[in-house]
Amino acid sequence: MFADNTLTPKEAIRLCALGTLALAENNMRYSELASAIRHFTSRITGPSLDIMGTSIELLKFEGLVEPIEGIGMEDDATLRLTQKGKGELNTLMTSRIRSASGEVNKLITTLKLRFLHLLKIDAQCEQADLLIENCETELARLDDLHAYHAKDQGYLTDWLEHDIEQLEKHLDWLEAFRDRLGATT
Repeated sequence: MFADNTLTPKEAIRLCALGTLALAENNMRYSELASAIRHFTSRITGPSLDIMGTSIELLKFEGLVEPIEGIGMEDDATLRLTQKGKGELNTLMTSRIRSASGEVNKLITTLKLRFLHLLKIDAQCEQADLLIENCETELARLDDLHAYHAKDQGYLTDWLEHDIEQLEKHLDWLEAFRDRLGATT
């Protein structure tokens, strides 16, 4: 993790792998897991070698996943999440999210929403609050940029108004989502 307790790109992939195994009720073939990770991440960020740096073999070596049938990639072993893997998944899910936009943050946000139901409800609400906080920070940043360039010629302010409108809708959705989560406690 970065010093501010946010995920690195490789940890985003680790989150994807561990969460995918958790959703599969802990059993998945090596090739299925690799394919699922590649499919999901490439649909969010596009193909990226920087993002695909985490090896399932490393997860196995670290004791986060274990084969229950077979050995590894060479025989397409059936893998399951270990207790240590479940703990790591919880740690990754409860990490902070960087307040800057970008493809890695979009991936992390999407992964958190994909696996959020795996957390206890109070942790789900905390994560929703973090998503709202990040959206508000991004909105303030764009509002400031818009105000600074309000008298500029060209189309920048039109584009910023478009982005601000999208962020406001995103914020409305996140607040309604948090309210739904809070209603279940």
